[in-house]
Amino acid sequence: MITVHHLDNSRSQRVLWLLEELALPYEITLYKRDPKTLLAPPELRAVHPLGKSPVITDGDITVAESGAIVEYLLDTYGAGRLAPPRGSAEGRQYTYWLHFAEGSAMPPLLLKLVFERIRSQPMPFFVKPIARGIADKVMDLLVQPNLRRQLDFMDAALARQPWFAGAEFSAADIQMSFPVEAAAAGGDTGPSRPHLADWLARIHARPAYRQALQRGGPYRLSR
Repeated sequence: MITVHHLDNSRSQRVLWLLEELALPYEITLYKRDPKTLLAPPELRAVHPLGKSPVITDGDITVAESGAIVEYLLDTYGAGRLAPPRGSAEGRQYTYWLHFAEGSAMPPLLLKLVFERIRSQPMPFFVKPIARGIADKVMDLLVQPNLRRQLDFMDAALARQPWFAGAEFSAADIQMSFPVEAAAAGGDTGPSRPHLADWLARIHARPAYRQALQRGGPYRLSR
């Protein structure tokens, strides 16, 4: 039996969604974030040394990292579903977006979150202007330009085709859901990026997505 070690409001929601799309039986072990630090609890280190989510166990096999989990589940149980044929044009797009999600899309979103928190953290009054000034400079010169460029790139891709890997929904869309949802939570997918907004509405309407939310519990990407 597959067990998903599921951390609330995290990338592991994608794993639940993939399992629902594949109609595979699975169990959930739920972990709660520390309310102050928002970090995963130390109990996750008993499953994987880094103590992060997502992690799955399948018998005596342990797999961590979202992309690796997607590939393991499709290679083991997919039977050709949710991935275009290898070597095809769609297959190349699929591989690109599967890795783009964490390799390119997430870093500026994480940096934005970090520097927004620096600005809002309590600190001595004489330090606050310096900290905010540094945070604002990094946001203006590095984070926001990269984030805008990447979101425009994603929106343009979806202007050409309905799904990230082409005409058919695939696991690349599942993998891309977290960065796009994180961007939407931060107000970065507004009217200027209509194709991303439409794509989000379509993935949220999928029965397997909704079933994964029921199984995994509340899911909210706060900023």
